[in-house]
Amino acid sequence: MTEEQLELLQEAQRSISAAELLQSNGFPGYAAARAYFAMFYIAEAFLEGEGLSFSKHSAVIAAFGQHIAHTGKAPVEFHRFLLRAFDLRQRGDYGHPDPVTLEEAQEQVAHARQFLQLAERLIGPVSSADANPQ
Repeated sequence: MTEEQLELLQEAQRSISAAELLQSNGFPGYAAARAYFAMFYIAEAFLEGEGLSFSKHSAVIAAFGQHIAHTGKAPVEFHRFLLRAFDLRQRGDYGHPDPVTLEEAQEQVAHARQFLQLAERLIGPVSSADANPQ
């Protein structure tokens, strides 16, 4: 695992913790957005391992699908998780007329946790102590 991958996975872990707090305090849209960012950071960590880096969210999502999920390095369902999370993040962050529900937020947080577990299996472990903010 590179230092950049570790930093990305630690940021993902912090984002999941924030998403859980937001969800439990009645902010499902913001919780879904933080869950998306956790998945986004994890996707970036996978791509970093391939020597790839992108500046746009859409490019990271597409590259994760092309270089990681569709090559069998990670299950394709994780690309679907990332796509769905991006859509919900748009709804949660930009005042969409159809707000994110608590159930949708719970699902996104669960997917973010699964994504982190996958990354820890395939990239390397991130201890809880490593992810604490400084």
